[in-house]
Parts: sequence; structure tokens; C-alpha cells
Amino acid sequence: MRCPFCLHDETKVIDSRTSPDFSIRRRRECLSCERRFTTYERIEESPIKVIKKDGSRVTFDRERIRSGVEKACYKRPVSAEQIDQLVGEVEAAIYEDGMREVPSRRIGELVFNALRDLDKVAFVRFASVYREFQDVHDFVDELQPILENRRREK
Repeated sequence: MRCPFCLHDETKVIDSRTSPDFSIRRRRECLSCERRFTTYERIEESPIKVIKKDGSRVTFDRERIRSGVEKACYKRPVSAEQIDQLVGEVEAAIYEDGMREVPSRRIGELVFNALRDLDKVAFVRFASVYREFQDVHDFVDELQPILENRRREK
């Protein structure tokens, strides 16, 4: 690994940690200038294809999930770390399935269920786009189970 400060080619690993989002965090020290820096390594998997509604296939991209979740969580009390964790959990579930092709519907359901637990407003925002709500009755149908659970908890 090349030092980002002095560009020396030799560094040593001081500490390594794994995370559930398929990445490895390493603290490194340059053997020349002795400065420390952090690197992140991602495990390279065989590419997964996402089967879209129209039958076309695109390469899986975790940033598309992140973008959709960030839009749903806009101006909500949801931290970037919570979004990272949610995206990591969804990505882990996709890879754990072991399938080389995943329907976009499966990814949507994973995000849908994760948002339900994270933030109710973000969940409804995501649901309105994901489930293609046509009118206010679609919102009511989706909110009914949440409202019933809230009444039971009181």
C-alpha cells in the first residue's frame, strides 16, 4: 500500500476490523514517514444482476439503494450512520441469498421492511414511490397496520 503522504511503497498494518457491510477497515503506518492513515477494503464478489420490472438486467449498485433511502429520510431524524447500516444490511441480505440475479422487487421489499423499523415517515415516503400509490386510499391501507400496532402499545 502506498503512503498518501510521502508516496513510499511500504506500510504496515497496525489494526484491522471487519464490518457487516462487507468491508475491512485497516489502520496503517508508513515505514518511511511514520504517519498513520486508514484504508477500507471491500470484498470483491461476482457481480449480481438486478432484474428490473421491464425484464432488463443491470448490475447491482448499492449507491442506488442509498440514494432512495436518503430521499425517503430527507429532513428526518435519521443519521448517515443509520442509513449506512440499513444499506449494509440490505446488501448483506442480497449476497447471503447466493443468487446471481435478484428481482428489483426483492431489493425493494428488503428496504421497505428495514425502513418500517427505522422511521415511520421515511417508510411511508418510500412506500408511496415503491408501491406506486395512486390516491390517498393507498396511503391509508399502508398506514392501517402501523396505526393498529400503535393502539395496541398504548
